[in-house]
Amino acid sequence: MSNQSEWITVGELADSFAPAAFILPNLADLAGKSFTLNFSNGWQIAHQFEAERLTWVAADGHSQGSAPYRATSVRPGIYLVDFVKNENGQDWSISLVLDIGSASFTAVIGRMPSAETTREGLYSRALAGQALTGVEVEFLQGTLDKPWQEGACPHAPTSELVGLRNLYRYSPTEVYEHIYLNEGFYSWQCLKGGEVGLCDTDRCHYYKIADQLYLFVWREKIVPTLGLVMIDMIQHRSDGKIFGYAGGGFEELSNFPVASYCSVLNRTEYPDE
Repeated sequence: MSNQSEWITVGELADSFAPAAFILPNLADLAGKSFTLNFSNGWQIAHQFEAERLTWVAADGHSQGSAPYRATSVRPGIYLVDFVKNENGQDWSISLVLDIGSASFTAVIGRMPSAETTREGLYSRALAGQALTGVEVEFLQGTLDKPWQEGACPHAPTSELVGLRNLYRYSPTEVYEHIYLNEGFYSWQCLKGGEVGLCDTDRCHYYKIADQLYLFVWREKIVPTLGLVMIDMIQHRSDGKIFGYAGGGFEELSNFPVASYCSVLNRTEYPDE
């Protein structure tokens, strides 16, 4: 393997993943349905689903619009809805885990760093006590079609994946390994595909959605990237998306689906002392 760094853009990664990708179908289950999302922070946003577009309106007027969406499910009754919204010139990645059984949801709101932020450099950010990645993410929770009450959403941060070493096959040509190091970081490497030989350790977040079902979110620092997948450890399937700048500039975004057949390679158990 060459010592030369061969990092690629998110748009190039999308092209690499596309052929024969193991993505799940975009479900029509939600078409014609509506939900009012009552956030724990007080927001109340009505969502109306059509066959290909989602429309949302906030009760206080702070947000409204429509966008194409993708809806998938790796576990019956739990949907991952993903779309990109543009408001006031800012693009936001929006991912909603809609849990119909518990009438609750978890929302993941992310955005890419500005051109100015990407030029700060990792060393400068480290000395300033900032996160090394400029990718921002926020997790919000709430209830579906009923008032919010504390504890109404069963989704919670978890350490259950920590120590696992997992293999993810996204297509016949794209294979990755994840090592979940601790509650804030994981390591990845590309074993086969467009990023073969590349690896890094990045910030991540874990939520337990149901038994053996996890929401895993990561934020890369070399090429600004927001990744998000639902991992079903029973069905050995994952599904989600990767979001970032399509090219070397900051004008165009790429938000493409990813799904895999996944398996556990091993689990590391550390001694107590």
